[in-house]
Amino acid sequence: MKPKKTITRIDFSHDANLASKLNAEEPISKTQLKADADAQQALGVRLSELPKDKLLKLDLPDTVLIAVLETKKITANGAIRRHRQYLGRLMREIDNAPILEQLARWDGKHTAENAYFHGLERWRDRMIADADVLAEFIALYPKTDIQQLRTLVRNAQKELAADKPPKSSREIFKRLREVTEASQKELANDSNETKSDE
Repeated sequence: MKPKKTITRIDFSHDANLASKLNAEEPISKTQLKADADAQQALGVRLSELPKDKLLKLDLPDTVLIAVLETKKITANGAIRRHRQYLGRLMREIDNAPILEQLARWDGKHTAENAYFHGLERWRDRMIADADVLAEFIALYPKTDIQQLRTLVRNAQKELAADKPPKSSREIFKRLREVTEASQKELANDSNETKSDE
């Protein structure tokens, strides 16, 4: 009779190094690879939608920049799909972190800018609807040319009543923007002077 073979089981729990090596070398799933490829392709498509001046600020490699700029010239559906895949392949070869950071900064600035403009539009609409709101605005921004703004508000009210184009309304928005931006610059200068005094 042949002797029975005994199978010895190795306990890896005590060897942390070996266990971590085994875990580190796990293959990436096809689903994860596909998701990464799709994300890279989406980033390439997003870059192709940016204006040229912003693209130049991103400091992209020449091959990527040329491919992104060529995207706008392609019109055939099949060619667009193939070019997007090509963009995705190029994006996988470069470090995307700085690009994503810059896009996030631009998105944040764009969102803040939109909120600021909506705020000015609300001020303007409230002023035209109720002349007393003008006093609220002047209390916040005392350097406002009160007479000019009052005249514009009266003209905007007349234009609204006569169903005329909102020329004065646009002018009010412009003035509100000038006043608020000047105030923000003044506050920024004051805070810089205070810091330099310290």
